[in-house]
Amino acid sequence: MVSRSAANFLQALAAVLAGNAAYFLLLPRLPQPLRHVPFQIDLGLAVDAAFCLVALALIKAVIGRKDDSGSRKP
Repeated sequence: MVSRSAANFLQALAAVLAGNAAYFLLLPRLPQPLRHVPFQIDLGLAVDAAFCLVALALIKAVIGRKDDSGSRKP
């Protein structure tokens, strides 16, 4: 069994990897102001972070739904 903090870390890591993968796959199609320039704080960095937050929300929702289905009694 994995501790709660380890589970949260793994979920966050998965969300960052998935969010960044989605962002970089869509990067060529994004308008120029939404593209991140390395080593700068810009709007693209916020968009990248938003992708990661959406990925984390999806992961938490799926895992939460999975945990709820196992705890129901018939």
